[in-house]
Amino acid sequence: MGTEKDIRLIALDLDGTLTNDEKKITPETKEALMEAQRMGVRLCLASGRPPFGMMPLVEELEMARYGGILMAYNGGYVMDCQSGKVITEVILDDSLLFRLHEYQELSGMTLMTYHNDKIYTEHPNDSYVQISSRNNRMKVVGVENFTRDVPKPVNKCLMVGEPADVPYWEKEMQDAFCGEMHILRSTPYFIELLPLGIDKGPALSAICNAMGMSVGNAMAFGDSYNDISMIKAAGIGVAMENAEDAVKASADIVTLSNNADGVAKVVKEVILSKW
Repeated sequence: MGTEKDIRLIALDLDGTLTNDEKKITPETKEALMEAQRMGVRLCLASGRPPFGMMPLVEELEMARYGGILMAYNGGYVMDCQSGKVITEVILDDSLLFRLHEYQELSGMTLMTYHNDKIYTEHPNDSYVQISSRNNRMKVVGVENFTRDVPKPVNKCLMVGEPADVPYWEKEMQDAFCGEMHILRSTPYFIELLPLGIDKGPALSAICNAMGMSVGNAMAFGDSYNDISMIKAAGIGVAMENAEDAVKASADIVTLSNNADGVAKVVKEVILSKW
């Protein structure tokens, strides 16, 4: 299982992993992570969410105090929580927005993006846009023309729609934007539209390198497709019981679900039990 490794960093996806289905960190999971930080293990919150939508969890876990790292936009934006310094920020080329807008028209799905504390889209009442609004506690702003009206720069976009439609359009866009963007699902209804090379796995490796450790010193937890590269890269990769089958297949350990303190179980067994 690889559980004898020297774990010095815990990387955590948020929705479906760190938080339960009510989008909260349970007391048992919080205490396990706080204890790990007190022992010198650092945390990295790794999500497709925008920074604004992650900050309440950064604050709850006191990551500024313990030198934690925020990895937003699947690695397109990385911040040192202690200093507030932005380590990495990668943006989408404006020329891609027009073509992405064409795929909104072709697919019948909804294109959206984030900027600061707001979500921008031509379809503000879309049910999946509203899910992102609730998850991130961000106001939705409707625009007349996505390409023209969204604030720049754009770090990433999302194409959101019915789960039955998403796999087809994910593949269509991967083919159309091959060599220009990184495109993958983060949930059954979200397609992440990212700058080329932006992925949680390489981002985790770069973070570890900058911190003077190997990615083998990291433990990574996740539940969805955009977590697979991170789980594979880490010294110990952990999938939640509620994870997609492909995520479980990529992991060293499958733990309990996000509603049953699966993160706390592994942190206690692998890290806290050694102290």
